[in-house]
Amino acid sequence: MYMRDSSIFTPLSTSSSNEAQDEEARQFLTLGGLRTKAQQTESAAPGFAFSPLTGGGQAVDPFWRGLSPWTRSAAKRVFDCVCVLLSLPAALPLLLAIGAAVRLTSRGPALFLQKRAGMNGRNFTIFKFRTMVHAPHKTRQAVTTLDNQQFTPIGPFLRRWKLDELPQLANVLLGHMSLVGPRPKMPDHMLRILPCRPGITSGATIAFAKEAVILAPLPGEFLDDYYRDVILPAKRQMDAEYLAQATPLSDLGLLINTLLRRWDTAAAATFIAAAEYQAASRHFQPDMPESSSCVQRVPISIPAMASHMAAIDQAPAV
Repeated sequence: MYMRDSSIFTPLSTSSSNEAQDEEARQFLTLGGLRTKAQQTESAAPGFAFSPLTGGGQAVDPFWRGLSPWTRSAAKRVFDCVCVLLSLPAALPLLLAIGAAVRLTSRGPALFLQKRAGMNGRNFTIFKFRTMVHAPHKTRQAVTTLDNQQFTPIGPFLRRWKLDELPQLANVLLGHMSLVGPRPKMPDHMLRILPCRPGITSGATIAFAKEAVILAPLPGEFLDDYYRDVILPAKRQMDAEYLAQATPLSDLGLLINTLLRRWDTAAAATFIAAAEYQAASRHFQPDMPESSSCVQRVPISIPAMASHMAAIDQAPAV
């Protein structure tokens, strides 16, 4: 454990800020956008402007403040479709080759289908190349690490190069997903309703490309709780910050970084440390709000889980 000034925003509870949060929650609940009490009361990242309604009269969770005009625009949808169509001459042979390799090296279907939560809470079926041994009647661990799953012979390679995500180009054309956006979560892991299409890649995807390595040291009995209380909030905060400033150029930059495998685990370490700090604060001060419009910057102690990120930089992405 060591100290580092990560300039993390931590909440200062004030009556005025709490009243504002309650009013936002009541307004959003009236619009039919929230499903749980926890989702009603959590505020957004500080400094983001909030508009309760967007195109089509759809209520937006107060957490997702200040969505950039690009995030939900028709132009982004056109951008996605054009990019996918232009990539098809190169992508189709690769898709066929990978599909054949999956079938030849292990029993079972080439594709792995799973329900994910999409835009405005609508579930859809995500397409991926299967990377684990086919076991239709076996309950799998929801959170994947290096040790708790049985991979196919080419599974680790596909995951390392993110080739298992290629079938999601079909999800993009079908309108389920975007090329760039928050990764779609399983419904059980969906803490917040997405205000936009989920994406194949994102800033959080690049930062957490080695997530399985990050989670590997955790004992199995703590894995689900740590993922829910630390990893998911860290990813969610990264997504919120990106969606507030997303542009066509920033989307293009993320796509290029993903193709070139330019991972940024340093960003993951910072956001994990912030999420660990907030989770610990809620444990010792259960009445403290998760976020607030009044913030202060403080140096925080990076717990052991986050401090091993330097070693992870040297590990392959899985």
